[in-house]
Amino acid sequence: MIPDFIYNPPDVPLRIVFEDSQIIVADKPAGLLSVPGKTEGRSDCLMSRLLAEYWDALLVHRLDCDTSGVMIFARTKQAQGFLGQEFEKRRAEKTYVARLWGHLKPETGRVDLPLCTDWPNRPRQHVDHTHGRPAQTDWQVLGYEEETTRVRLHPLTGRSHQLRVHMLEMGHPILGDPIYATGAARDFPRLMLHAETLALHHPATLQWVEFAAPCPF
Repeated sequence: MIPDFIYNPPDVPLRIVFEDSQIIVADKPAGLLSVPGKTEGRSDCLMSRLLAEYWDALLVHRLDCDTSGVMIFARTKQAQGFLGQEFEKRRAEKTYVARLWGHLKPETGRVDLPLCTDWPNRPRQHVDHTHGRPAQTDWQVLGYEEETTRVRLHPLTGRSHQLRVHMLEMGHPILGDPIYATGAARDFPRLMLHAETLALHHPATLQWVEFAAPCPF
């Protein structure tokens, strides 16, 4: 059963990783929506906080509310279109750090399982070999801590909840996941998933650039 979503965004300062005339890179805290929610009381989000400081900020992509880490925003329509193509054409490269329940073995590998929305149980996603869209995730174990695993995840596609469902299907849900984890695996103060790095081509210089935000857990 998915618990009722109570939105209590963190009262923390805006963290800017990088900015120039074309882009803004921010470190989103866990528990803050990327964009305003559709229901009352969910207007506070990273986008609104950013616009209070940067009138020209434009959305490029999103992170789940419970996920922390690197997000990039454009400052011109041209940069927004360029960066959108970086994601759509899978030229952008992302890595995440997560903590999982149990010991993930082997220490490296790839999950290749198609995903789609579990409509009766939205917002859940699930594996569906008939209707699902292709989804691949590479993993690398960073270490084992008691009954958990610290892992670096590299999504090759960008499906909704991809990392969360793929790790669940491996038998190792991400700790603190309010949707997919159960029992002791859910009993953590936050979803232990952090967007650590984002690399892509700069919209003005076309140079390959990489941005990082330190993992907070």
